[in-house]
Amino acid sequence: MLTPFLAFARWLDRLTLWAAMAATGVLALMVLVNVVLRYGFGSGSIGLQDLAAYAFAVLVILSVPLCHARGGHVRVEVISERLPAAYLPRADALAWALFLVPVFGLIVWAGWGDVVFSWSIHEGSTNPGGLGGQYLVKAVLPIAAVLMAVQGLAALLRGSTA
Repeated sequence: MLTPFLAFARWLDRLTLWAAMAATGVLALMVLVNVVLRYGFGSGSIGLQDLAAYAFAVLVILSVPLCHARGGHVRVEVISERLPAAYLPRADALAWALFLVPVFGLIVWAGWGDVVFSWSIHEGSTNPGGLGGQYLVKAVLPIAAVLMAVQGLAALLRGSTA
């Protein structure tokens, strides 16, 4: 049971990485196109600006579980190097149970109604002439929150099997 879950967590991490890389590419391309259109041709596109903003939002949101999966989270512990080696895995398990799951569970619970409403009306940009599909971007937040819980549990399980 442990090995399939860890494989699933790795697969989700790769999928998340791919989505973040795609968002980075879209963001870079849209910024370049907007700059060329504005300063080279004296025109611009609100839709392209919205696409750049959407790509940036997706990139930032997905960066959180990606960072956690790679152990890049910030750890503020002054006394951890003076404690036994068994302290850190226990502290991680406690932090996962008391902080990570409740906080990201709250994000899913509190934001779910907004995401459902956004999907029901197919919410688009607030800018006149802007791009539709903002509901897709809003859906990434609860997905990333669930990914955080999965990657946190996978990190705990990898630590216990190492």
